[in-house]
Amino acid sequence: MNDKETEEMKVVSPDAEAEAGAGEVKTDSASYPDLLTVSPSPHLRNHDSTRSVMTEVIIALIPALVWGVITFGLRALTLTLVSVVACVAFEALAQLALRRRITVSDMSAALTGLFIALNMPVSAPLWIPAVASFFAIVIVKQVFGGIGKNIVNPAMAARVFVMLSWAGQMTKFTAAGARYPFFGNVAGGYDAVASATPLAALKSGNVPDASLFDMFTGKIGGCIGEVSTLLLLLGGIYLIVRRIITWHIPVAYIGTVAVLTYAFPKTGDAVTFMLYELTAGGLMLGAFFMATDYTTSPISPMGRIVYGIGCGALTVLIRYFGGYPEGTSFAILIMNLLVWYLDSAFKPRWFGASTLKRREREKKKKEKTEKAA
Repeated sequence: MNDKETEEMKVVSPDAEAEAGAGEVKTDSASYPDLLTVSPSPHLRNHDSTRSVMTEVIIALIPALVWGVITFGLRALTLTLVSVVACVAFEALAQLALRRRITVSDMSAALTGLFIALNMPVSAPLWIPAVASFFAIVIVKQVFGGIGKNIVNPAMAARVFVMLSWAGQMTKFTAAGARYPFFGNVAGGYDAVASATPLAALKSGNVPDASLFDMFTGKIGGCIGEVSTLLLLLGGIYLIVRRIITWHIPVAYIGTVAVLTYAFPKTGDAVTFMLYELTAGGLMLGAFFMATDYTTSPISPMGRIVYGIGCGALTVLIRYFGGYPEGTSFAILIMNLLVWYLDSAFKPRWFGASTLKRREREKKKKEKTEKAA
């Protein structure tokens, strides 16, 4: 075959794909299976989109939200609607102001709003989730470039921001079954948690008044989406089965908390103390849904395990010695800032790297031998 024929084989007519039959691409002088047509790397194919992934996470969180509405009344639904609508609105307005393409249809802003609401006590004033939504979307997400470019989880950063700014409103928890109305004043007239919350009791070295069964099922006071360990576990397992997340971060995170609280209990019974620590607060919500955020978690499996271990260790450290009973939010934010270093430290090896290094070592060794001779 001469050079002219070879060049003709490479020329593809403009309508080649339209004219080609199933599984073939036609050229001016030849046809060949499309299996042999290779595009530039990476050669990855996945039908998932941002919208489909976000929708799957929302589906996994629906049971926890429904239980929050059942436990605390329709006020929990009001907070959720305010938070979701505010996040979507701030996303659209910020993108308009920054002259970017409006992408609220990808459901990422709606998911952020849902996360913010689930991390709120039902007694919080309606303006707090609105402020948290502005901080999460505009400050943490859009200022840094939009989806995929934020350096910390927007919902976690927003929760910490409002918790530090309005600690009184953010730490006023109500008992299960308080039944707040859809609208109306919630400043008083409803059953508040008179005794210490489970996390506060554990921090002081006492066993909570609630039983482990109530803690596991969600018959306790707390934030809207954190009370039912069972439903959060089911939602996390759903995400793993659907391959939206991997097991590395949740298992490393929860396992680290379990090991440390069992090894260093604050009560006489180590197993009981460990189980209370695992079912109290936002540990399950953070481990399965917040720490596994694609943008702010490591890429490699080993990096994810180390990241999960770090989240677990910091959570226990803050719960034991910090000023707040809960340490999940702070732990995840701190580890978010270390993701770049974890990705660099556990960078996956490219094909042939070990062979190349071996040859380089042999070459250097040979050069030293020749110089010595």
